[in-house]
Amino acid sequence: MDLGLLGKLVLVTGGSRGIGLACARLFAAEGARLALCARDAGRLAEAREQLSEAACFPADLRDAAAAADLVSRVEAQLGPVDVLVNCAGAARRTPVAELDAAAWHAAMDAKFFSYVHVIDPLIKRMAQRRSGVIVSVLGSGGKVAHVTHVAGGAANAALMLATAGLGAAYAPQGVRVVGVSPALTDTERVAEGMAARARAEGVSVAEARRQSIAELPLGRMASPEEIAAAVVFAASARASYLTGTTIALDGALNPTVI
Repeated sequence: MDLGLLGKLVLVTGGSRGIGLACARLFAAEGARLALCARDAGRLAEAREQLSEAACFPADLRDAAAAADLVSRVEAQLGPVDVLVNCAGAARRTPVAELDAAAWHAAMDAKFFSYVHVIDPLIKRMAQRRSGVIVSVLGSGGKVAHVTHVAGGAANAALMLATAGLGAAYAPQGVRVVGVSPALTDTERVAEGMAARARAEGVSVAEARRQSIAELPLGRMASPEEIAAAVVFAASARASYLTGTTIALDGALNPTVI
């Protein structure tokens, strides 16, 4: 199936590992041009070893000025961004008994603002060009509260609302905005979630992991590549009528009708 991504410029934030890196590899396989952003320049260099044609831009997207500068630098060097994939930042999983004001702020900075700081300047440029797609990797905690991820879930919920609102607002200008919401995915970050669950329930990390997998109807976590496949499709011309919504990729963990 031709996804119509050949030659498109795709900016992937959080593109140095996990789901972001899996997305970058799949976009590259479709013939897209890549700009990768992450905070860690060393990890970006490692990612570039796999994706030799990718341009790399270290930046801390919690800083609004740094994010706006990223957008300007990418477009000055490579041309207009056709697709933005938001995958940078993850709120730390924290049992509710450990939450305080600083933890709430950190969760919003790490997830909500790291996304919004890039979306805001870029979606306005896309609207002027009357073309563009934004796909944000969110999380199932934005719809179903988990006691070890209330602050991070709140950030994801806010992003789901922003996705719906921006999708509706910018549809007349030809810009699509879509969310993709995975449940447990087998990345480096999953270990943090297992440790938080273990503390909350007073069990070992190994037991927390066993219980978490046992709760999944498919009997396993998603792979980063499975999430990336949905992201790439959502960003493609084949999904041209998809906007203002968030797609659940939770393997029926939370079977709901929306």
